[in-house]
Amino acid sequence: MPQDKTTLLKVLQAQPVMPVVAVASASEAVNLSRALVAGGLKAIEITLRTSAALEAIRAVAAEVPEIVVGAGTILTPKQFDDAEEAGAKFVVSPGATMEVLDAAKGSPAPLLPGAATPSELMAMIEEGYEVLKFFPAEQLGGVPYLKSLAPVFQNITFCPTGGISMANVRDYLALPNVVCVGGSWVAPKDTVSAGRFDEVTRLAAEAAALTA
Repeated sequence: MPQDKTTLLKVLQAQPVMPVVAVASASEAVNLSRALVAGGLKAIEITLRTSAALEAIRAVAAEVPEIVVGAGTILTPKQFDDAEEAGAKFVVSPGATMEVLDAAKGSPAPLLPGAATPSELMAMIEEGYEVLKFFPAEQLGGVPYLKSLAPVFQNITFCPTGGISMANVRDYLALPNVVCVGGSWVAPKDTVSAGRFDEVTRLAAEAAALTA
């Protein structure tokens, strides 16, 4: 089944930066989500890198309806199913396996799978995927690499993540094959842990003002 590009792009095109976060608790995720919304970012990717992630997704989905909550760092079909059950509205994986692609078939939560090499991109096209994650972006070649892919893979659109900050984000957003970027800098771990959510709102507003 082809990727649900319409639903996915509606989320990704709504803001130039997708906050990618790891949270310590559900309450932290709720407060963080509210701070992001206050700054103008209306979607969040909560990664399954902590034991609190699924509970956090569930809490944000229930308590912060103004934000579209997604699940990231999905590595297995079970994680996909768990994230969907928790209320994730979209799912992000750093790469792609046939098993994860199968889990996504028929799901109301569209999958944003990762791909980087020409062979991986060709495989994704064959499976009906044209909106992809590019991770880790800077380590894989960054802006020059994505620029070199554009003439060959003209229908592919990327959400690069990894090593992106305010120092280089505009270079990524200027590329025609980039729809948005994923970034953790809008919600620094130390800032969130300290409960300085006003600072998160400031960083979110700065990111929201960027032009994708």
